[in-house]
Amino acid sequence: MTAISVVMSVYNGAATLAATLDSVLAQTLRDFECIVVDDGSTDETPSILAAYAVRDPRIRVIRQENGGITRALIAGCDAATSAVIARQDCGDLSRPERLARMLPLLDTCVVAASQVIYTGPKGEPLYTTAHASNAVHHALLHADAGTIQSLPHHGSAVFRSDTYRQCGGYRPQFYFAQDLDLWIRMAALGDICITDDVLYEARIDVRAISSIHRQEQIASAAVAIALRDGVGNLDDAAAIRPERRTVTRSTRAKAFYFIASCLRRRRDPRWRGYAVRAVRTLLLGGAA
Repeated sequence: MTAISVVMSVYNGAATLAATLDSVLAQTLRDFECIVVDDGSTDETPSILAAYAVRDPRIRVIRQENGGITRALIAGCDAATSAVIARQDCGDLSRPERLARMLPLLDTCVVAASQVIYTGPKGEPLYTTAHASNAVHHALLHADAGTIQSLPHHGSAVFRSDTYRQCGGYRPQFYFAQDLDLWIRMAALGDICITDDVLYEARIDVRAISSIHRQEQIASAAVAIALRDGVGNLDDAAAIRPERRTVTRSTRAKAFYFIASCLRRRRDPRWRGYAVRAVRTLLLGGAA
């Protein structure tokens, strides 16, 4: 049995998949398996995964018909053989010491995370989280939908396999906010540890910032909180599914402006390029 099972879902992630896998394979802690669930990709993802699996036997690939990240993570976690599960999102990077630093934290808590640096489309540093363990734990157990606070990033989480199974794991009814629903139930079983170390890099893009499914995310979070408080119904979560929407000119412009604002606060001169793209997108409909 390995020390950690890294679980990742990917759907048409060929553009960033190799960099993510390289960051996992570069871990200083070598005793792990990496379970990648291909959620019905139609791009080059399957061939990339096949090549990596041949190169390194620690990579295990599971392929399923497209069913969304929640069902993919359920399959990955069910296949995990280690006492600890570490999440990883395609497109993000784990710093080399991440697993080695996170593993000891689970001696005293049921779920742990590191601080996260969010980066732009080209890897530009935008901002770093500063979550506090006690504040997050209290929020998960008591906060309402307007003040709830989750872990710094879904992909930064590391948790005990027995706790995951004890609380029921990811619930397939949640297409959105599946992580918040899980953390709420884990928080009821023990402490949460968030280290001050920045060990995870989360890359955000225009579509992510635009958040075309924000309404569904908020509604699903409200259901998770209602279930915590004994007044919710899983059928309410199952009823929330993605609606067809497009990223509008306005939301693309706002996304570019957000990136520009983050870079400007860091005195990164690249902010000007994103500011120009924001204006051009808003006025001329430039492509994202």
